[in-house]
Amino acid sequence: MTIFCICTFFKGSAFLEAAKHAGNRVYLLTDQKLATKPWPWESIDEVFYLDEVDNTFSTYQKLLDGVAHVMRDRKIDVVVALDDFDVEKAALVREHFRIPGMGQTTARYFRDKLAMRFRAQDQGLPVPPFSPLFTDIDITEYLQTTHAPWVIKPRSEASATGIRKVYSLEEAWEVIHSLGDNRHHFLIEQFKPGHVFHVDSLSQNGHQLFSRCSQYLSTPFEVAHGGGIFRSVTVQEGSAEEAALLDLNAQVLAAFGLQLSASHTEIIQCHEDGQYYFLETASRVGGAHLAEMVEASSGINLWREWAYLETAHAEGKPYILPPVQPQYSGILITLSSHEHPDYTPLQRPEIVWQMQEEYHVGVIVQSPDRQRVLDLLDELAHQVHALGYHASAPAPDKPTH
Repeated sequence: MTIFCICTFFKGSAFLEAAKHAGNRVYLLTDQKLATKPWPWESIDEVFYLDEVDNTFSTYQKLLDGVAHVMRDRKIDVVVALDDFDVEKAALVREHFRIPGMGQTTARYFRDKLAMRFRAQDQGLPVPPFSPLFTDIDITEYLQTTHAPWVIKPRSEASATGIRKVYSLEEAWEVIHSLGDNRHHFLIEQFKPGHVFHVDSLSQNGHQLFSRCSQYLSTPFEVAHGGGIFRSVTVQEGSAEEAALLDLNAQVLAAFGLQLSASHTEIIQCHEDGQYYFLETASRVGGAHLAEMVEASSGINLWREWAYLETAHAEGKPYILPPVQPQYSGILITLSSHEHPDYTPLQRPEIVWQMQEEYHVGVIVQSPDRQRVLDLLDELAHQVHALGYHASAPAPDKPTH
C-alpha cells in the first residue's frame, strides 16, 4: 500500500515509522519550513513540500496540482491527516481523486466548531447554548436569552487559540464588532464552569476499538489565558464518570460519521447541573503529548496503532489491538524560563517520560494507584514553581490560519 501523509506541523513520527514497518510505501507532505526537522527519514520514501499551508483556495489548487503530478506514475491508496489543520486538505484529496476515506462533508464536523455544535444539537446531544455570528438580530436574541459569561471562539482553530471570554452584552458586542468582516469565522458559546475531560480513541467501522478517558486538571484555556501549568490524569477505571464519558464519546463519533481514525473528544461536566456536555472533537491524535500519557496508562501507542489500523483496513485484513495495561498516568507541561531545565531535582521513580523541547518542562508519571498520580502532579507543580522553572506567555489573540 502507499500511504500519503499530510502533516504541516512537526508531529506523528511514530505513525510514519509504524506505517513503514507495516510494509507500506510512505509519502509525507509537509510545510517547507519544516524541512530541517528530525523527521524519521528512514521511514519516508518520498517527501513533498507546500510553501503555503493555510486552508485557502490557492493552497488547495497547488495541493491538487501537486498530487495529480505525483499520481501520474505513483498510485496512492490511503490519505491520512496527522494534524488538525490538515484534515480539510486530506478530505479534499480523497474527494478529488476518489480515494476511500473521510470526505469533505464529514471532515467539516471534525474541524468546524460551529458545524460540530449544530450536528450534535440536531442529534440530541447536550451542548452548551451557542450561536453563529451571522445575523445581528439572532445574536442579540441569543445574548438576551442566555447569561454571561460567554466565550467567542474561532470555528477552525486548535487548542485555545483566539478564544475571548466576555462578561456582558456590551463586551460581547465590542469583541464581535472588532472581528469585522471575519466574524462569520467565529461563534459565541455560553461558558459553563466544570470539569473538562478528554477521550482518546481508535475507531474502525464506526466502533471504538480502544478509548481512554482522562481529566484536565488545568485546561488548555486556563493555561493559555491564565499562565498555569498544564496537567491531565487518567479517569478512575470502572467509575460512573468513565461510563458517562465513553457513552457520550461513542454517541458523538457515531453522530459525526467517524468510521476509521484516531480521535480526541473533549467533554465538560458542568458544576451547575452535573450534566456532561460535548465541547469538541477531532479526527486525529490529541496534542500536547497526550498520546504519550495515554500510552503510559494503557500500553497503547495511538500513533503506531492508528498506522497499523489504517494498513489493515486498506488491505482488508483483521486488526488486532495489543493487550491494554491497567495503569494510571498523568502529564505536566509548562513553558520554562530555562532553555534546558535540569530535571535532576524533579526525579521520581514514577516518571516514565521527560520533555526535551527548549524552554519547556514536562513529565509523565505512571502508577497503578490514581491517587498517587494526583499527588505526584501536585508535588511536581509546586516544585516547578519553587525552582523558578515556570514561565508563561500571553495567548495569541488572532488565529494563525
